[in-house]
Amino acid sequence: MSDLGVVIPYWLYRPDLEALDVADAADRLGYRTLWIGEMVTFDAFALATAIGLRTRQIGLRIGPLAIGVRGPVSIALGMSSVARLTGREVDVALGASSPTIVRDWHDRPFGKAAVRMRETVRALRGILEDGRADFAGERVRTRGFRLRHALPSREVAVAAFGPAMTKVAAEEADEVVLNIVTPGIVARVRETVDAHARAAGRNPPRLAVWLSVALNPGPASISQLAGQLVVYLKPPGYGEMFTELGYGELVRRARAGESYARLAKDLPAELLARVCAIGTAGQIRDRIAKYRQAGADHVALVPCTAEDPAGSSVLGALKEHA
Repeated sequence: MSDLGVVIPYWLYRPDLEALDVADAADRLGYRTLWIGEMVTFDAFALATAIGLRTRQIGLRIGPLAIGVRGPVSIALGMSSVARLTGREVDVALGASSPTIVRDWHDRPFGKAAVRMRETVRALRGILEDGRADFAGERVRTRGFRLRHALPSREVAVAAFGPAMTKVAAEEADEVVLNIVTPGIVARVRETVDAHARAAGRNPPRLAVWLSVALNPGPASISQLAGQLVVYLKPPGYGEMFTELGYGELVRRARAGESYARLAKDLPAELLARVCAIGTAGQIRDRIAKYRQAGADHVALVPCTAEDPAGSSVLGALKEHA
C-alpha cells in the first residue's frame, strides 16, 4: 500500500507562519514525509531547517526546486546544510517551474528544461555520492567543488509535466511527482513512466501525487481551493492539461491576463472535484483510493486551512489511512 505524506500548502492570503503549524501537526500525527516547496515567503532550505529543529521525527523532502534557478552545487549545499543542522534525513525534488519564476523573477533563461533536468540530476547525484562536482553537459557544467559531507543515500524526485520531462523523470529519478491531476491522468502517466523505465533497463521509479484535501468544506475553503487552482491555469503544461479536461476557455482567459480573482469566481465546482479530495472523511479516503488504484505509490496531502487551522482536522481524520 502507498503511504501518505503532507505538503506545506502556502495558501494565498494566509499567515506565513502557518507553514510551521502545518509541519507541527503533521509531525505530531505521525506522518512520515513532509514536502517543503518554495513560493514567495520562505527559502525552502531555511524553512526546512526551522522545521527540522522544532519537530521530532518527520522526514523532510525539499522541493520541487526550480532547476533554472538553482544549480546542482547550490542544491547539494542546501541539502547538506539542513541535514547537518537538524540531524534529519533530507531528500530533494526538482522541477522545471515556469517562465514567470525562472525568466521574469530570476532573470534566467527558460528553455530546454528536459535537457537541463537530466544533466542536473546526474550532476547532483555525483555530488551527493562522493561529494565531488565534475560534470560537463550542454546546459549544466560544474567542476572543482567538493561537498564536505556527502549524502549518498538521498533520493532525487522529479516533477514531470509533458512528454519530454516525463521521459527524463522515468529514466533518471527515484520518484516522479505530479500535482493537480485526475486519477485518469495518473494512470496514463504510470503507464508511460513504466514503459520508459523498462526501455532504459531500470526499475520504474515510484509515482507521487500532490492532492489538495478539505474536510467538510464551507465557502471559505472552497474559495481557498479555487484561488490557488486558478494560478495553474496559465503555466505551460498545466494549461494544456486543463484544456484537455474541457476547461480551455478558462485557460484562454488566464493567458489573456484576466485577474485570478475573477477566474476563481467562475471556476466550476466540478473542476475542484476532479483534481482535489473534498467532503467527508470517507469521501476523501475513497478519493485517495482512486489515486492509489491508478498507480500512485505516494499521496502527499495539501491540507486546506481556511476553516481548519493548520489542517489539523483533515490530517487527523486521515492519519489512520496513512
